[in-house]
Amino acid sequence: MRDVILIGFIALCLATAIRYPFAGLLTWAWFTIMTPHQAAFGVFGLPLNLIIAAVTITAYVLSNEISRFKVDAITGLILVFAGWLTLSQLFSLDPQNSEPYFERMIKTLIFVLLCIQMATDKLRFNALVWIVVLGVGFFAAKGAAFTFATFGAYRVQGLAQTVLEDNNHFGIAVATILPLILYLRGQVSGLWLRRGLLALFCLSIVAIIGTHSRGAFLALLAFGGVFWWGSKYKVSIVAGLALLMIPTIAFMPAKWTERMSTIGEATQDASFMGRVDAWVINTKLAQENPFTGAGLRNSYQPDIAKEVDAKRAQSAKAAHSIYFEILGGAGFVGLAFYLSIFAAAFIGARRVLSAKAAAPALAPWQSEFARYAQISLMVFMVGGASTSMEMWDGYWIVIALMAALTRMSQTSARTGAALEQARRTSWRQQQRIRGVMARQTASSLTASASQRLGRSDHY
Repeated sequence: MRDVILIGFIALCLATAIRYPFAGLLTWAWFTIMTPHQAAFGVFGLPLNLIIAAVTITAYVLSNEISRFKVDAITGLILVFAGWLTLSQLFSLDPQNSEPYFERMIKTLIFVLLCIQMATDKLRFNALVWIVVLGVGFFAAKGAAFTFATFGAYRVQGLAQTVLEDNNHFGIAVATILPLILYLRGQVSGLWLRRGLLALFCLSIVAIIGTHSRGAFLALLAFGGVFWWGSKYKVSIVAGLALLMIPTIAFMPAKWTERMSTIGEATQDASFMGRVDAWVINTKLAQENPFTGAGLRNSYQPDIAKEVDAKRAQSAKAAHSIYFEILGGAGFVGLAFYLSIFAAAFIGARRVLSAKAAAPALAPWQSEFARYAQISLMVFMVGGASTSMEMWDGYWIVIALMAALTRMSQTSARTGAALEQARRTSWRQQQRIRGVMARQTASSLTASASQRLGRSDHY
């Protein structure tokens, strides 16, 4: 029955997408974030995501929206990064192993480019934010319920056979959407909807703690620190987080506290040192292949790892770092392009906030999202240092929305400047008209006085 419902819903969405391509993009985002086919066993394995992507891209190309395609800073960097990944794949040390990861990354970047180009107004913009928040938040709420039901004795995991299956990945993904939940809560007006988002925010924090992930816990602390630092209500934030986190941590079993206490003893942890060995191997692969790297995820291949460091290859684990994954896979140049995308997103956010400060009449929601997007990306970059999540679509959507927002704010600024100029021009024109009319009136009065004076002289 679930298969029929899923196929019917997707068919309806795609039929709508033929007329409205953005509906296809929302379907694509929903399917990528939630992977609903994992719960529908009859259609598992069918290339539904590919079908959705194909219909969406076709509808976009056939519509007049493609004529408005513009290359901004982030779009340009993503195109360059995709081109560099292609070059890296051509020179891959094991093309057969790196090909699936390369294709997956390219598909993600194509989706991101479409998000940038199609999020052209507030309605579309917020629709994508809702997809990310509800997609991850649904599993966060389930994770919190699981934590309460098991008294925190077991780890909260993500959906099986997805990029968020690992408890570390899932916890960091949930931490990344915390600022987005707060953004949406500030945008809605309904009381119950605001309460619902607040409940989701609290449940998400419980789910993060329930993952037993040290990386996710650090990401949560990073969120709390950055949010507190940039807020005007510092005392209220500390009180609220304390009321939520202290009882939750006290609720967790002793093994959770013991695990978190090892954060300061990372050098004595075999799991962490295995990651360090993987970081060293990725660095050495980049040093031997500085331009193109070894190919995505080729550092996982024992034979390739042994060639650069036979000793560490015996204990090396997955890199568990977005930075070292890109470094080993695409070289120093690829990592530079990757980090430049983050930098461009932060610069765009600063520009939006500066534009708001210079023109307070601009839409307040734009500056609000810019502020929360910065926090979201900071949290992900902290968490991403300990996870291999460079292909996760969630944070890429935030980057895409930041690019779209920068473009919209620039348009709003130009429109506001034009309106102000028109207002000033109109005022000056009115002044000119008043001046001309005043001079004409004065001339008329002078002429009338002269005529009267002439008549009196005659008599």
